[in-house]
Amino acid sequence: MEQKVKLLLAEDDENLGLLLKEYLIAKGYDAVLFPDGEAAFKGFNKDHYDICILDIMMPKKDGFTLAKEIRMISADVPIIFLTAKNLKDDVIEGFKLGADDYITKPFSMEELLFRLEAILRRTVPESQVAGQQIYKLGRFTFDARKQTLTSEEEVVKLTTKEAELLKLLCQNTNKVLERNFALKSIWIDDNYFNARSMDVYITKLRKHLKEEPSVEIINVHGKGYKLIM
Repeated sequence: MEQKVKLLLAEDDENLGLLLKEYLIAKGYDAVLFPDGEAAFKGFNKDHYDICILDIMMPKKDGFTLAKEIRMISADVPIIFLTAKNLKDDVIEGFKLGADDYITKPFSMEELLFRLEAILRRTVPESQVAGQQIYKLGRFTFDARKQTLTSEEEVVKLTTKEAELLKLLCQNTNKVLERNFALKSIWIDDNYFNARSMDVYITKLRKHLKEEPSVEIINVHGKGYKLIM
């Protein structure tokens, strides 16, 4: 069984915290959410974590104080700070405490994910971060990390959403990929507009793969999609 990256998330904004936690779990991380710095420190003491994402402005114990205490226990666990402030002094303070990165709110989920993966590639085994990244689709080779679809004739650079959707389809080859699962994994929300957006990306993927007759993405009525090979 593949071991997941265990992630400590300290965020006092309940809505943002839950959204981040669900997004990271959907992306394959074992994310544990704490509502304040004090609870997060107790959690860090009790368990092993591969990386910490800490909000700076938190009740009971702020992110900087929490980071100092975490550093006394572990000198090398990666730390990313989240903050609503973009003050130079805060950035300097964060890096003095040994932060690996610093993200100012509001930020996109994709930005956080890319920064997270960049840090983890340096600090944990690749198999733990990514799982399978290369897939053979007939004459095509799909590299999920590089977001490329390669054949003898050309290399197609996929968008992030195309690559994420194709990876989910590949992980479920010859099985139904349920619409709601795909929507919540990639778009977080399964509302009407995101569902229409996903249909557009499915159409684009079909166009990319149309030169390979052995590969087909079919609609499964009322359920979702299936990648057949």
